[in-house]
Amino acid sequence: MSSRYDCTEPSAREAGLRHARDALARGELVVLPTDTVHGIAADAFDAEAVSRLLAAKGRGRSMPPPVLVSDVAVLDGLATGVPPEARALAEAFWPGGLTLVCRAQPSLRWDLGDTGGTVAVRVPDHDLARELLRSTGPLAVSSANRTGQPAATTAAEAEAQLGDAVAAYLDDGQPARTDAPPSTIVDATGGRLRVLRRGAVPTAALRMVVPVDDEDEPPG
Repeated sequence: MSSRYDCTEPSAREAGLRHARDALARGELVVLPTDTVHGIAADAFDAEAVSRLLAAKGRGRSMPPPVLVSDVAVLDGLATGVPPEARALAEAFWPGGLTLVCRAQPSLRWDLGDTGGTVAVRVPDHDLARELLRSTGPLAVSSANRTGQPAATTAAEAEAQLGDAVAAYLDDGQPARTDAPPSTIVDATGGRLRVLRRGAVPTAALRMVVPVDDEDEPPG
């Protein structure tokens, strides 16, 4: 049985965060708002929970979820050999719409899917999401929708698609962010930083910090 919490009301917010923490610790799933679309979350270090997340979405291991963290300081706990240029982008754009794909720490015991030894990391620019992340640690988070369906922009939309597969829905009471772009994804595993997906942070803004390749950029 799932529950939806109106987190605009202080007591419901506290109850929702408590339920979400407990559910994640039990290997269950939670929907939370972010600065882009709503996300479906699982404990990143619980392989069975991540499998439940993929199953809830109707997605296979070939599309592993990114990992959301509460602060840039957590990056080194998840990734190894982070280049200075990638770190500079994290300092400049986190919290915010930038996802960095880095080499995963080989000592970590987790299974996010077929990642090829990488991990995609982001700090969301949303107070409620970061408050939950500070108490749970890293969460595997994907868009809160069934694969092939529109990404949920409200908790109600997520619940309509995912139902009782999710234990707790955290509702921030904000209107649907139908125009919110996805995060920009930058590959930091090679010799040069490379844009894998254009999104919330324009390539021009990235280049104000460090050199970045963008193969989809129109010729100038």
